[in-house]
Parts: sequence; structure tokens; C-alpha cells
Amino acid sequence: MYAAERQQEMLRLARERGRVDVLALAEEFQVTAETVRRDLKALDRAGLIRRVHGGAIPAGRLDFEPDLVERDAVAADEKDRIARAALAELPADGSVILDAGTTVARLAAAFPVDAGLTVVTHALPVAARLADHPGIALHLVGGRVRHRTRAAVDDWALRAYGEINADVVFLATNGFSLDGGLTTPDLAEAAVKRAAVAAARRVVLLADSAKFGQRHFARFGDLSRVDLLVTDTGLDSEDARAIEERGTEVVRA
Repeated sequence: MYAAERQQEMLRLARERGRVDVLALAEEFQVTAETVRRDLKALDRAGLIRRVHGGAIPAGRLDFEPDLVERDAVAADEKDRIARAALAELPADGSVILDAGTTVARLAAAFPVDAGLTVVTHALPVAARLADHPGIALHLVGGRVRHRTRAAVDDWALRAYGEINADVVFLATNGFSLDGGLTTPDLAEAAVKRAAVAAARRVVLLADSAKFGQRHFARFGDLSRVDLLVTDTGLDSEDARAIEERGTEVVRA
């Protein structure tokens, strides 16, 4: 079976079953798991499926939101590289907002011991990583905590971000594209992200390349609002140029 035929059959199964598993597909098609991952990556880049931990789902399920453990395991190496590259964007001193997201949490875990910053976050995993940092003045934004993301949302969080002016926000997203903008599955989560962007003078988006072209239910901004995108080398040079032409600098780690 040619790769194109195999990918077409994988797409059919994803739509039929609602989700496909890498190991099950490898056994079904008598190929290696790495071959299946390449096929799923090709389908993902075509916008036909969405890769999730261990497999994929049809792209049409815009309300699907994997839990924190699943999301943290996806593109782990790329997220580590992105987090390391983003360290260069930390100000020497001043204030930063850290959004809720697995790549942002990796950035928080990588903060240098000698960092001296005021950090504001509404994400419990981010706060947990910085709570014992000796040089960080940590401010935890309150609100209703969403179980899927461990992030505070709703009025308390929105009011808190309305009262501050930070130097930079390190932003996370579930999807980003030139026309679709910045998107996430949940409206309450989107509102807090929008407020965090409005509260900072500089916006740095941390997003792995698999999220490019993805669109979700709740939109919270235009890509042009982002000053710098830190992503991985999976984003091809043409797409990077197209993003930069809209005014956003791109770093591929």
C-alpha cells in the first residue's frame, strides 16, 4: 500500500471511530509506529486530523480539549527547545505574565536561579514551578479553576489582569493561523488570554509547529498582535515568512 492510500484509510478510520491510536494503526497496517506518526503528521499538516497524545482525532472536533497530561506529552522535545529559546526573551528585571500552557510551564521550570522578576500567572502548574524560586515575586491570579487546564478563569481573573501593566506576556494557544488567529476550545479561557495580552506591552507566543493551521471554537486575538512567535523547526520557512510579513517575528528553535 502506498503512503497516500494508507493515509486516506487512516483518515477514514479517524472519522469513523472518532479517534485512532498509533500502536493500533501500526498493527493494523503492518508498519512501524514511526511510519504511522509520519502519516498522521502529514494529515495534521493538511488540516484533516488533529494529533493528540498517542494518536489523532478528526479535525472537525473543534470543541475537543485534551487534558493537561495528554497535552504535556505531545511534542515534548519541541516544547523543551521552545522553552529554552524563550529564556532569551525574559527581561533583565521587571514584570512578566505567564499564561496557562504546557510549554509556558516548561519555561517557568527553566527560569535561571538568579532571575529576579515579578511574575503574574493564573495557571496553577506555572505557579507551582515558581513558588520556591528565591528571586521571583510571584502573584497568583484567582478565579474558577478549570480542571482540564488548571487555570483560573472568569471575573476574578479578568479584573486582576485589568489592573496591571506587565513588560511581557508569554502566551500559549491551542491553535494559530494567519486567517484564523489565536484560538482555544473554551470561551472563558479565551477571555483570560485576551485580558493577559491587553495587560502586557510585549507579546511572545510559545507554540509548537503542529498548532499552526489549527482552529478552535474560541478566538482570542489576531496573530498580528503577537510581537514574537517562538516555535520549532517543524514550521517550514514559507509559513515563517508569511507570518513575518504580517509583522510577527519568528524564532524556530
